[in-house]
Amino acid sequence: MPGDKSISHRAAMMAALAQGTSSIRNFSTSADCAATLACLNALGVLIEKENEDLLITGVGINGLRDPKAPLDCGNSGTTMRLLAGILAAQNFTSTLTGDDSLRSRPMQRIIEPLQMMGANISTRDGRAPLLIQGHRNLNPISYELLVASAQVKSCILLAGLSAKGRTEVIENQTTRDHTERMLSSFGAQIETGKAAHKENARFAAVNGPARLSARNVVIPGDVSSAAYFIAAAALLPGSSLEVSDVGVNPTRVLFLDQLRTMGLDVEITGTHDDNHEPVGSIRVRGSRKQLSPESDSRMTIRGLAVPQLIDELPLLAVVGSQIEGGIEIRDAAELRVKESDRIATTALNLRAMGADVKEFDDGFRVAGPVALRGAKVDPHGDHRIAMAFAVAALLAEGETEISDEECVGVSFPGFFELLETVVKR
Repeated sequence: MPGDKSISHRAAMMAALAQGTSSIRNFSTSADCAATLACLNALGVLIEKENEDLLITGVGINGLRDPKAPLDCGNSGTTMRLLAGILAAQNFTSTLTGDDSLRSRPMQRIIEPLQMMGANISTRDGRAPLLIQGHRNLNPISYELLVASAQVKSCILLAGLSAKGRTEVIENQTTRDHTERMLSSFGAQIETGKAAHKENARFAAVNGPARLSARNVVIPGDVSSAAYFIAAAALLPGSSLEVSDVGVNPTRVLFLDQLRTMGLDVEITGTHDDNHEPVGSIRVRGSRKQLSPESDSRMTIRGLAVPQLIDELPLLAVVGSQIEGGIEIRDAAELRVKESDRIATTALNLRAMGADVKEFDDGFRVAGPVALRGAKVDPHGDHRIAMAFAVAALLAEGETEISDEECVGVSFPGFFELLETVVKR
């Protein structure tokens, strides 16, 4: 699989803030990660390609230069939100912008904590472009997340690298911990654990000012990208597939647990640690039995599980259309402010393929099992919708046409080409 997109973003940013030259192998080929590299380059970071490796010569925590123009984050919310934390501590004014989709997404969630730390940020109604007047001596804070978001958590921790003292983020729902792992790998003083006096809450804290040191990083395969191949192989009878050297971070593999709960044959093997991240292989076999949840009731996903499944929820809706009782997904209003309104686009396209879908403000209910039929699918420019419905197309009777297929380039430029190589005709 191509390099993990979430980890690639973070590796590039921390290499840029480190002292020395870092080597990064299997860096993501996604357009989102290309946007991160372009922004870092505009901030004075030297980035070179040497065979299969990306070489990034860091400038230190406070060594970025004043960009000559607004920094274009493209479609990447990760680029914008994490860079905002870094730029909040620089001694110059910068602007972060992006495409129409990114400029419509909520940014107040990062603005509030950064302003508490001393940065001055101007926006239009809490959305990009973000005008950031950095402050070299940020204040450390303890901040409880209002929205379960690894991007917001990471933004605050990256800003905390330059603050004098301990910057702490408390989260009531567990989110991806790639930033904490990567910061530790680059030499920052990181603490994580259960938050005091708050049941189920966890904290992540960084001590600043920090000094990061260059290192060599191998990016594991992207498990979120692998999810589409895994789901397709698990649902198509007689299939057999192994995805090797893929990241199996505990905050990213709940999707696999959900598939197993549905009765699908999926297992993780050969797990080992590489650069503070667990890596392994995922083996899948197509099931011939009637698929059903372990209980007699409908499969339901809600609450604490949602942040760890946020990228895979449209795909799980497709899978749910094939199991007895179907699937219901709630507490997922965050889907409405992704690259598209993923609740609406998932419901619209599943209905076009013959599924019975009830839409809620915070999710949807998909009846199952249903025999999907080929249809015209409109992903509304959203890469994860396009890939989820490629899986639906493999399950459907007849031809499916997916418009705007180039949108998969945001995360997985070679998706359809790779799919072609593993589908037996």
